[in-house]
Amino acid sequence: MKTQQFWQSLTQQLRQWRRQYKVLYRQVKRLGSVSNSKSGTGNKKVFRNIFRTIFKNLLLYLLPTTDQGGHRQARKAPQSTAKSFKTHHGFHAVVFSWLHEKRSAVILFMAVVSITGVMGHELYNQPQMKIGTIAPQTFIAPYTASIENRQQTEADRKVAKTNTHAILMINTRKNEQINEHLRQILEDGNELRGVAGSFPFFDVSILSVPNQRYLRSCLESEWQRLKVALANYQKQNNKLLMPKSRTADRLVFSRPMPSPLLPLSTPAIKEESKISKPDFDQALAELGAYSITAPNKNFSLLITQISQIRQGYVQATAKLLQIETQRKQAVYAATLLLDLSDEDWIKTQMGIHESAERILTQGIAPGVPFSILQDAVSLQVQKSVPDEAESLATKVLLAVLRPNLQQDEEKTKQQAEIAADQVPTVMEKVRQGQVIVNKGERITEWKSDVLEYYHLIRRELNWLALIGVTGLVSAALGVFAWVDRRLGNHLRERDRLLILLLTLSIPSVLAMGVPYTTWSAIGLLLGSFYGSNLSVTVVLLLSLILPVSIGISKIVLLAGAAGGILSSYLAQRFKSREELALLGIVIALTQGSIYLVLNILIGAAFGSGWYIVLQDSLLFALSGLAWSIIALGLSPYLEKLFDLVTPIRLAELANPNRPLLKRLATETPGTFQHTLFVATLAEAAAKKLRCNVELVRAGTLYHDIGKMHDPLGFIENQMGSPNKHETEIKDPWQSATIIKKHVTEGLVMAKKHSLPTVIQAFIPEHQGTMAITYFYHQAQEMAKDNPSIIVNKADFCYDGPIPQSRETGIVMLADSCEAALRSLKDATPEQALNMLNNIIRGKWQDEQLIDSGLTKEEMSKVAQIFVDVWQQFHHKRIAYPKLKASSEKSGND
Repeated sequence: MKTQQFWQSLTQQLRQWRRQYKVLYRQVKRLGSVSNSKSGTGNKKVFRNIFRTIFKNLLLYLLPTTDQGGHRQARKAPQSTAKSFKTHHGFHAVVFSWLHEKRSAVILFMAVVSITGVMGHELYNQPQMKIGTIAPQTFIAPYTASIENRQQTEADRKVAKTNTHAILMINTRKNEQINEHLRQILEDGNELRGVAGSFPFFDVSILSVPNQRYLRSCLESEWQRLKVALANYQKQNNKLLMPKSRTADRLVFSRPMPSPLLPLSTPAIKEESKISKPDFDQALAELGAYSITAPNKNFSLLITQISQIRQGYVQATAKLLQIETQRKQAVYAATLLLDLSDEDWIKTQMGIHESAERILTQGIAPGVPFSILQDAVSLQVQKSVPDEAESLATKVLLAVLRPNLQQDEEKTKQQAEIAADQVPTVMEKVRQGQVIVNKGERITEWKSDVLEYYHLIRRELNWLALIGVTGLVSAALGVFAWVDRRLGNHLRERDRLLILLLTLSIPSVLAMGVPYTTWSAIGLLLGSFYGSNLSVTVVLLLSLILPVSIGISKIVLLAGAAGGILSSYLAQRFKSREELALLGIVIALTQGSIYLVLNILIGAAFGSGWYIVLQDSLLFALSGLAWSIIALGLSPYLEKLFDLVTPIRLAELANPNRPLLKRLATETPGTFQHTLFVATLAEAAAKKLRCNVELVRAGTLYHDIGKMHDPLGFIENQMGSPNKHETEIKDPWQSATIIKKHVTEGLVMAKKHSLPTVIQAFIPEHQGTMAITYFYHQAQEMAKDNPSIIVNKADFCYDGPIPQSRETGIVMLADSCEAALRSLKDATPEQALNMLNNIIRGKWQDEQLIDSGLTKEEMSKVAQIFVDVWQQFHHKRIAYPKLKASSEKSGND
């Protein structure tokens, strides 16, 4: 409600401005008639008031006038104003008249000047003496001053940035790779030890760990000699201990057992030991001792177990060689992997993991010397693993550890910036009278800065470049005008001005140094207002001419133009603001994706700056979304201010809850039903002929609103009541005036409710200049009876204009055929088609459709479409049996 009140108050203000414009025009008219004979302060005061009013009401030119203009329809511009100006010969009247007639050229001139001015802003104040040019004269310092040596300052800051130490950070991905490699190596160790079997494999109190290690890994020949020695020992021992009687047997077991080492001094064993090694002797001694104390069965099981363990050890050794060959990295070779006890191996694995974690947490910098890394690993494993496993742990860790520190680009950059900011500005003192540059000497950067400081640089306009930009802009406007003419949009001056303002937004934002400009907003607005073809043309032309005079990245240009083209193409296809909001998200994703893909293609997204590219892509996407939201917010205001219609606004106008339509349904129900049927016919024809269906629907709903001024004056609202034209008026001239008035009153209502001009056009154009045949025929009959009565056909004809667009032409045909179709009851489709063809042919022959753009070939299509719709509304129904009256039923009973 508040919004409606706001627009009504705004419309009233605009009407007031229009009245002031008319007063202004009358003043110019009077002034022109007396300008040759009068002059003085009075005229000056009038001129002052005139120009003050002109500037005060400048927006009046942009607002809807009484013409039937629309951006999609060819309209005949009112010529009365221009003609009235031509009748006066005052200087100011002539100028005012010329500006009114040449307003299109004025807007074109404004477009060239404004676009060139914004795009060529860098060409206005360019230095005449640039770096590297020859000085035309000798320049001397006019006074003493301390001037910043920017070149030296930048050089010092660059050195400070270069000397800044890189800030390192842990590469978690590298840590994961190192830990995965370590896990694989330790799993290989577990697998090898699983093949070799558990260790120690026997009771260490009987067989010591060194002896078990020797028995598992000694040569096969040594193992065979060992078994032979043990067999000989057992034979000799059995002879010495064999009892001669049971009593003797008891005596043997009643005295203490000889020492286990005593039998080893026998001559046979000593002879075997002469060819043995210490490990062999020790193993033989312990096995021999066990053979005495243990049953023969247990001793045999031990020998068998040792043989199996030896086989597993050989297999593990072979597998170790295979794994090391495949890995191409010797980790477990020449280590004690298989000699460690199971307990020590578990401790070693835990110690390796702990050491790796501590070292990786501290970080390994790239390029660290191997000796330093080796010392660090040795220091860590000393505290974490058993002594005999230190070499193994060291070798494993050195095999997997790699530099895991990388440069933190952002923090390093920040550190470099801080270091650069701390560098003091280099100031050099230039004394009065000191020669800055001699004549004929080449101007350096420092001398250019000094000349600039003393304002001796001599800046000027780059006329040649400005002329080039002007020519390029003019050529682009020529292409735009050609496309507009080919599309047949028939843009009004206010439309051209709006396109100019929206177009200027892109170079204006770029000129302020912001790369995230209004591509998506331009595409959405121009696409919604004027169609995809015109909007895409504007975006393409801008993308071609912008790089000529404005420094813009090609990637930014391509990504932004892609978003503008996408929004231009899809804007008019969406019928609600929710869909346009979704389109804004699609545009944002498109711009951001294209920006990212283009950076990937040129390689900018690889390396250390990838996250900067990703951040810029996200910002570019967010800018597209932000400008889309701004466009959606501006759209309703621009529609009102520039008298535009979009599919969304047409859908809003067609809402039956609109005040005018609610009144039409309540006050004139017959006219409302007639309007709905006409709208159905017109929509079907518009869809078939590829016209603007939304415009036809909205325009048809409002085409007869003027009948609310006198509902009973139209037969569809009489509902069986007496016809007032026959019972009360009985005057065909007065009746025709009432009928014609529904057009003029409809226009008044439409303007009061701020309907768009393109919708208002349906009110007079659906009738054109047709005659009100019924009352015209009555007047002719009265003239036959009374020769003194003169019948003028113009009194019985509508004022027009005839349809100026395909849409209003279709509504005229639908309105003329609706009553005829409604009157048909049992007619066949062929009969209905013949009748409609006659009606439409009459409109064509009466030249009512000559300016509509409809062709003669389309007339037959329209008639067939109307018949098809009529058949859908008047299909045959099933004949239900009639129920007998209750009285007849009771009588039959």
